[in-house]
Amino acid sequence: MTLPKHIAIIMDGNRRWAQKNKKKALFGHRYAAETTIEPIIDRARQLGIPYLTLWAFSTENWRRDPQEVQGLLQIFRDGLKDQGKKFIQKKIRLNVIGDYTAFPQDIVELTNYYLKKTAGFTDLTVTFALNYGGRDEIIRAIGKLYQHQPNILDQIKTSNWQTRKQIAQTIAKYLDTHKMPDPDMIIRTGGEKRLSGYLLWQIEYAELFFTPTLWPDFTPEELDNLLDEYKNRHRRFGK
Repeated sequence: MTLPKHIAIIMDGNRRWAQKNKKKALFGHRYAAETTIEPIIDRARQLGIPYLTLWAFSTENWRRDPQEVQGLLQIFRDGLKDQGKKFIQKKIRLNVIGDYTAFPQDIVELTNYYLKKTAGFTDLTVTFALNYGGRDEIIRAIGKLYQHQPNILDQIKTSNWQTRKQIAQTIAKYLDTHKMPDPDMIIRTGGEKRLSGYLLWQIEYAELFFTPTLWPDFTPEELDNLLDEYKNRHRRFGK
C-alpha cells in the first residue's frame, strides 16, 4: 500500500502532559505548539504527503476555563505569526476548517493574511481545524446547500439509494473540506479511543490509529511507525 494522501490528527494530551510534568495546562499547549507541530509537518513534507490536518480547537473547547481559552487564543496568535512565516519560506499552503470567524478579529485577519499569502503553494497543504466540530460543519454545509439549492429537500424526499449517492456528493461540495480529499488515516494521540466528532462525514473509509503517546511527546519517528502499520492494512472500500 502506498502512503496516505491525507493524514488527520487529533492532537490530544497537552493538559495531561503538563500535569505529568507539574506544569499548568497552558504550558502543555504552548510546548506542543512550539515543539511538536513543526517536526510533524516537516516529516509529512519530506514523505511527500500532500494533506495534513490538525485539530487545534473544537467547538466544545469554549466551555473550558476562560483563562485557558484566552491562553489558547494567544498561542494561536503567536503560532500564526511564527508558522505563517515558515510556511511562506517552505512553500506550504495554510488552510483552515471550522468557523474561525468566531475568534477575535485580529486572529481572523492574521489567518486570512496567511491563507492568501500561501494560497499558491501545492506540495503540502496543512489544515488547522479551528472552532471545528463535525456536526457543526454538517449543519453549516446543509445551510449553504439549501441557500443555493432550495429544492434539495424535494430531491431528498423522492430519492432512492442510487440518487442519494449523488446528493451526498453535492453535500460534500459545501463542507469545509471540499477542496481536499477525504482523510486516509486518522491518528488520535493521548490514549483515548474515540473521534469526538472529528471529520464525521469524511472518515467513512479512513484507517483509525490510537496511540497512548501524549501529543507533546509525539515524534516523526512514531508517525513513521504508524505509517508502516498503515501500509500493512488492506483497504477494501466496501468491496
